[in-house]
Amino acid sequence: MQIKAHGLGRRYGRQWIFKGLSHDFRPGTATAVLGPNGAGKSTLLSILAGQLLPTAGELTYTLGGQPLPVAEVPRQLAYCAPYLELPEDFTLLELLAFHTRLKPLRPGLTPAALVELMYLQKARHQPVREFSSGMKQRLKLGLALYAAAPLLLLDEPTTNLDATGAAWYLEHVARVRDAGRLVIVSSNVPAEYAFCEAQVRITDFQS
Repeated sequence: MQIKAHGLGRRYGRQWIFKGLSHDFRPGTATAVLGPNGAGKSTLLSILAGQLLPTAGELTYTLGGQPLPVAEVPRQLAYCAPYLELPEDFTLLELLAFHTRLKPLRPGLTPAALVELMYLQKARHQPVREFSSGMKQRLKLGLALYAAAPLLLLDEPTTNLDATGAAWYLEHVARVRDAGRLVIVSSNVPAEYAFCEAQVRITDFQS
């Protein structure tokens, strides 16, 4: 997956959140989107995901060297963010059965194996609404990291995680970085994006 942003901008009313942003998000790389809280990092991720239209500029997507329409981007995308909700009335196993029908796991990985990778074996039959905030975040990360998707977007990935959970995140994001997978991390916590080869600073595109 490759995304090319040219002259990208987003405005709310008369205020530009950012403008003139150009960057080539290349396949097989990890890019950190940096900036203080409220700077527009999540807005940029929503635009890259095809969930929000830019006010200015254009985006082009290619997959395997072929143009990819923006309407097809969600099928190729795995997304983890604190503001994304989980269906909390499901048990963990019910949620995995539902989710993986829509977003298959990486080849050779079963829901049962994913439960073990997330260290959630004891919560298999527990409703997600009873999970701690850290367990929910680990679940969101597991679903995104281990989805069979060439584009991985992570917004503040260690939110609600303790030091052990943050170490788990770094271990598993390293495991799933394939040659062609594009990873984009929105963060202002250096440990979350230390592995990224490239950086985009939102404040460079604000006036």
